[in-house]
Amino acid sequence: QVQLVESGGGLVQAGGSLRLSCAPSGSIFRVNAMAWYRQAPGKQRELVVTISSGGSTNYADSVKGRFTISRDNANNTVYLEMYNLKPEDTAVYYCNVKTDRGTLWGQGTQVTVSS
Repeated sequence: QVQLVESGGGLVQAGGSLRLSCAPSGSIFRVNAMAWYRQAPGKQRELVVTISSGGSTNYADSVKGRFTISRDNANNTVYLEMYNLKPEDTAVYYCNVKTDRGTLWGQGTQVTVSS
């Protein structure tokens, strides 16, 4: 079964940057929207940003102007560039990919921002 493999998380100081990547472990069927979610300790998972197959994006207000999503359609890979990180961005980040055969989730990657 194909899995989504995430990378790029880590520990960074406030004001720093990180770049997350998410790629499938094998071939997947037609990819539609892609997204990043995050879940902080004790909180529900929340939507961070989505990107459509055509490249349209929709950001949560809390990350607008600081995060940038992009996708490589040839490799079905999605990226999240995060700038000016804040302690409140600390969470496990999950990628989400919608295909014509269902939705896939990544295993999650920890992002920790120290103050």
